[in-house]
This record gives sequence, structure tokens and C-alpha cells, in this order.
Amino acid sequence: MADAPTAAPTQKGFLGWVEKTGNKLPDPVFIFFYLIGALIVISLICWALGVSATHPTLVGEDGNPVVISAVALLSGDNIRRLWVDMPETFTHFHPLGYVLVVMLGAGVAERSGLFASAMRAAVRNAPKFLLTPVVALVAMIGNHAADAGYVVLIPLAGVLFAAAGRHPLAGIAAAFAGVSGGFSANIAPGQLDALLFGITEAAVEGSSLDPNWIANIAGNTYFIQGMTILFLPIIWFVTDVMIEPRLGKYQGGGDAAKTLGDEDKPLTSDQKKGLSFAGFAVMAVIVLWLIFTFAPTTPLIDETACPADVAAAGDCNPISNWNPFFSSLVAAFFILFLAAGWAYGAAAGTIKNHRDLVEMMADAMKDLGYYLVLAFAAAHFVAMFNWSNLGLISAVHGANAIQSTGLPMPVLLVLIVLFTGLINLFVGSASAKWALLAPVLVPMLMLLGISPEGATAAYRVGDSATNIITPLMVYFPLILIFCQRWQKDFGLGSLTAMMIPYSIWLMIGGIALTFFWVWVGWPLGPGADMTYTLPTAAP
Repeated sequence: MADAPTAAPTQKGFLGWVEKTGNKLPDPVFIFFYLIGALIVISLICWALGVSATHPTLVGEDGNPVVISAVALLSGDNIRRLWVDMPETFTHFHPLGYVLVVMLGAGVAERSGLFASAMRAAVRNAPKFLLTPVVALVAMIGNHAADAGYVVLIPLAGVLFAAAGRHPLAGIAAAFAGVSGGFSANIAPGQLDALLFGITEAAVEGSSLDPNWIANIAGNTYFIQGMTILFLPIIWFVTDVMIEPRLGKYQGGGDAAKTLGDEDKPLTSDQKKGLSFAGFAVMAVIVLWLIFTFAPTTPLIDETACPADVAAAGDCNPISNWNPFFSSLVAAFFILFLAAGWAYGAAAGTIKNHRDLVEMMADAMKDLGYYLVLAFAAAHFVAMFNWSNLGLISAVHGANAIQSTGLPMPVLLVLIVLFTGLINLFVGSASAKWALLAPVLVPMLMLLGISPEGATAAYRVGDSATNIITPLMVYFPLILIFCQRWQKDFGLGSLTAMMIPYSIWLMIGGIALTFFWVWVGWPLGPGADMTYTLPTAAP
């Protein structure tokens, strides 16, 4: 998609500055390498100045709190660690394993045609008055399908709107807003959760604030479901009340009819059969995991972690019994996507034997080539940040500074949402941004009483809303081509202007949701509260 042709830049003002400045930025991989160089220099300066902070949870043998001092990354120990532990630093980067495992299954579901057929089936027969919300909902859920949401649903939405006598660009806008503006909204965790919580876990581990904290990729489930419920009427309102009336009645033109191919054709009998088989496979995996969880031996529940009598005394949290279940969800999504994709492919004829299945899994790994390079750079940045102790020191001093201002928790999270949205205009990769921000933000917010799950939730709100207005977004040229199929003179400025109302209202809605969630005190997911209490200090 990076090679897709683009219209000549037409942006002016702030968006023009964003486009011009962002295009001058190096690739995110090299951003990490440059930051590592800067980090080495900063660590030397902080080490020479004796920069330090008191660890909030560790107590030394003398009974006094442990003082954490800045460590020079050019020390003998760190130089040796860098070269000797390089393979381990890379392969032990938490997001890497999570993403690779989930994508092995998701790659089969995508390449077998399951995702594309499911999205087409979901939106083709929607009533005209419900066409916008159905497209928006399927777009948000379609984020599990990765690229398929962009390359299948968005052009299909234009076709369906045109067939219904509506402006096709309004359909493209609604689908783009759902897939990209509602990037984190969904009804269930998926690949993105595995990616983000892997980075969150690395940040918590590096801070040494809570050695017992375990990443739970379902830790934002309720929150992303809330985003879906809120974003759906927002996209519906903006599309039908603000965008489509401005577009006016579609007068024809463009060459969409000649270029969109089979996107508007009904599903074949084999594809329908494949969807039925995939549904049975999904139900079978769910039942299997219920058996693993609630069978007499309860393999996915560790009843010894917090026995009933200890829990009754208030000496442990009963939710810790569920840690094996939460940790198993990565494998669960791998099996679910794999089983559903295989079942669909076998029935639809896209998977003829086990070699086809293996080839699809291998192709999915090929698509992750760039991510592996990015993960290598990010893993070493995060690791070296932790070796220098600058992450924890910055978190402690940052938390103290924020506490002195008296900012309430909701306001603090709103500021993080806005900051993330601004950064997103320049660095589009969700993993790159979170790898940069998490080593400081996660421990700092833990010190302020906000859980790692809460920090992750606030980040993903800001990461979503501005996706659809930055020309640096990787799919922006592709969406522009989809629009030009219907209106040849539709330029980059036209696309940005069309998507700005979505971005504004999604940001307002996301901020309101974050503020409300903190105020009400609802859990973000099973076993995941917004608030957090540091473990008791121990030697």
C-alpha cells in the first residue's frame, strides 16, 4: 500500500505544517535508533550529576527505602549486556510473542477469505436507514481483520451507498471513520490488545514497581465495548447530518463501476457455507475454553493463588486465581482465528489441504517483516531505558510534580489522551508510539493510583481519533484512491476536510468516555480496575 499513488498535497495552515513536518521525520525504526543514541548521552549526564529517586516500593536491609540512581549506558556492565544479551533482549520483548502467536491464526482467517466474506455478509443486506450504523459497526469490529478492514470494507461501503441512492463518498467516510477513527473500539479483544498490553507489561516489568503484575489482554474489554457503543452513534450522526448533506446528491462520474470488480457481488453458496462452518468452529473454541476454565481440575484457574479463607481475611485478591485464564487468551485468539479460518477455507474451497494452511500461516509471518524490524529497535530502546533507571526516575519525579499541582485523575487522563492524539499526527504506528511513551507514562500513572490497564485505555483513545486526519497515516493514499474512483478531482485536502468532523467528535466522545469511566469507577475489563494501589514496600 505504501506504493499507491497520491494526489498532490493541498494542505495549508496547521495540517499543511503537519504534512510537511511529518514527511521529514525518519522511519520509526530509525527514530528508535536515534533515541537510543540520545538516551546514551542523557544517561551519562544524569549519572555524572547523580540524578536519583527513592523507590516507592522497595526497602533495603537497613529498613530505609531503596534509592534508585541513574546508570550510565556506557558502563562496562551495560556494554556487555547490550552485546551479550542482544538475542534475549529481542526475543523476550513481550509484544513480539503475543503478536506473532495471534497473527499465526489471524493470517489464516484473512487469507482464507473469512474476514472479507464476513464483512460483506454483514453489510450487504442492511436496510437503507440502518446502512450507516451497520457499516460503522462492522468497520470497528473489522479491526480484528487488520488490512481487510481497509482494503475490503471501505470500497465496499462506497458501492453499497451508491446502490442505495446515497453518496458513495459518505459510505467511504463512514467506513474509514469506523476502521481507523474507531481503531481501538471493538466488542472483544484481539491483535491490538496483544500488541499494546505486551508493551505495557514490558513497562511495568522494567519499573520493578509491581513484580506480580501480569498482562491481561482482556484488561480493556469493557472500555473498548463502551467506545463501540459511544462511537457508533457519533459516526452515524456525523455521516448522515454533517458529511452527506455537504456532499450533495451524487451525480455520477469516475470509473468505480469498472474498477471495483466483484465487491458488490452476492456471496456464493460456498462462501455462505464457509461462514456457517466458521461459526461452528468459533462456538467449538469457546466451549473448549469454558471446559478448560470450569472443568473439575480447573486448569485455567489457579485456586491456590488466593484461597477462599485467605481472600475472606482480605489478604489477597481473588481475581489472582484467574491469572492463568487471562494469560491463556493470547492462545485462545490464535486457536479461534485458526479454527474459524480453516473451517471457512475448507468449506469455501480456499484451503484444499494442510499445505495451503501452512502456506497461509507462513505468509502471515512474511507480512510481519517490518514489524519484526521495528520490534528489534523498540525492544532495545525499552531495555536500555530500563537499564539506565531513567524511566523509573522520570516516573517518580513526574508523579510528584503532578501531585503538587493537585490535578484530579480524570483531568490527568484527558491530558494524556490529547497528548497522544497530537503525537499520532506525526508517528502513525500504534506500537511505536506506545513503546516510546509507556516506559514513563505507565509507572508514573501507577504511582498516581492509575492502573497499567487505565494508562493503556487512555493511550488508545488518543491513538484512534486523529488517525483519519493525518496524511502520514499509512492507508491515507489508499483511501484517497477509493474516493477518486467516484470523484476524480477528489484530493488530499478534500479527504482531510471530510474526515475532520469525525476526528473532532470522536476525540470529544473519547475524552468524555474516559472522564465518565473514572468518575463512575467501572472496571476496564475482567479483573482490571482503573485505579491501582502499589504493593506494600518490601526489602
